Amino acid sequence: MCTFASCFKFMKKGIYILLVSILLVSCSDFQKALKSEDNAEKFKLGTELFEAGKYSKAHRLFTQILPIYKGKPQAEKLTYMHAMASYQMEDYYIASYHFERFVSAYPVSEKVEEAAFLAAKGYYFNSPRYSKEQKETVEAIEKLQLFLNLYPNSQYVAEANTLVKELDFKLEKKAFEIAKQYNIISDYKASIKSYNNFLLDFPGTSLRNEAMYYRFDSAYNLAVLSIDALKEERINTALAYYETLKTTYPDSEYLEEASKMKDMLQLELNTITTKS
Repeated sequence: MCTFASCFKFMKKGIYILLVSILLVSCSDFQKALKSEDNAEKFKLGTELFEAGKYSKAHRLFTQILPIYKGKPQAEKLTYMHAMASYQMEDYYIASYHFERFVSAYPVSEKVEEAAFLAAKGYYFNSPRYSKEQKETVEAIEKLQLFLNLYPNSQYVAEANTLVKELDFKLEKKAFEIAKQYNIISDYKASIKSYNNFLLDFPGTSLRNEAMYYRFDSAYNLAVLSIDALKEERINTALAYYETLKTTYPDSEYLEEASKMKDMLQLELNTITTKS
């Protein structure tokens, strides 16, 4: 008579053996299908693997038969599954390409809206961090905006807008950091120009307060370091930037420091005016 513990141990061993057997059979079936010339079997097994979440294996089978099924009734489902398998494998370049082909080939499919969104979302995933070149980010924004224009009532609109907002901020951060870097290396002219462009290009940015402060900081340093012939004009420019900061953000955390800098500029301007 077996105890509960011994019976449980036996059951665990039996389940393990069963799972291993299923896995081996599954692998064997996959390898046979991969080498087979039976396209119907590849489609059937690939679909089963896809539905079981085994996207890598399904993708290998689908890639083999995709050209063969072109124009056939099964092509729509196959094209969709092939693209989705790529997406689930996080191969977003390939996924976007195939989802776009799906949208073009099957414009009245019940899956077309989802495919269009996932195609655009794939570009989002390929966007690099803000410190790198942002070509892919711009492309992702364009693709998502195109989706929003084509499907304004889509169930994916909220998510698409969130993605666009995130990508927009990445461009803002990139432009802001470039301007700030000019300030750090003491290229104050370039910093002021970059911050002016930044404030024009991104009027609603959350970095506007900080940008206005660093623009003033750059203008302050440029004025202080200027030759006498340019000093008065540059001090007035810096003071104008200070007033803009103060008016726009009267509670800015940068205002205390900026006020000290403003007082120093005003004192120097008074000295210049008195001499003249």
